[in-house]
Amino acid sequence: MRLLADMHISPATVQHLIQLGHDVVRVSAVMANNAADREIVDWAVAHDRAVLTQDLDFSDIIALSGAQRPSLITLRLSDSRVRNVNRVLTTVLVQLESEINSGIVATVEDNRVRIRRLPIQ
Repeated sequence: MRLLADMHISPATVQHLIQLGHDVVRVSAVMANNAADREIVDWAVAHDRAVLTQDLDFSDIIALSGAQRPSLITLRLSDSRVRNVNRVLTTVLVQLESEINSGIVATVEDNRVRIRRLPIQ
């Protein structure tokens, strides 16, 4: 899976996902640390990557765009320690892979994953 990890995602989580075989790049590796959310979304579209974040602002940007890309995975976990995030993503990304490729907004919570197909109307 091709992912763009927002600044709220730990570099340790990025490395964990790479070790699992995902193609992950962190925002700080491709643009300024203070890049606007809109810039991050545009970069993800241009480079065919889903956005992985803990920031709720991306949902509004992507939903209001009316576009089918990029997919978005938002983490809303009560325990955001790296070990827990890595454990959850190890399971969830396998479940979401085919849907990510078709364009979705996924919200990953402690006990469920909510999915909305893009474009959101």
